Amino acid sequence: MTNRDEYVRMLQAKLGEWNAEIDALTAKAGKVTTDVKQEYAEQIEILKAKQAAAHTKIDELQHAGEGAWEDLKSGIDLALTAMAEALDSARSRFK
Repeated sequence: MTNRDEYVRMLQAKLGEWNAEIDALTAKAGKVTTDVKQEYAEQIEILKAKQAAAHTKIDELQHAGEGAWEDLKSGIDLALTAMAEALDSARSRFK
């Protein structure tokens, strides 16, 4: 097993956790008043877009050659940081 394989597994696990959090926020958004529902929907769409971007980066990493994956790692780390920040922002707005 390579470091890349371990890194991909860690990334997929993190995205799985975030997916569960997005699902929980989506369920919570379904229970709010109409006034706030649009804001919640917008936040969830932002999260889903950032999650899709992270998935795309992971796919690129999995298909990269052994030497190239290290170069892609910094871009993936940035995508994951953006996803984490968006999720933190959504969590704080949904309280």
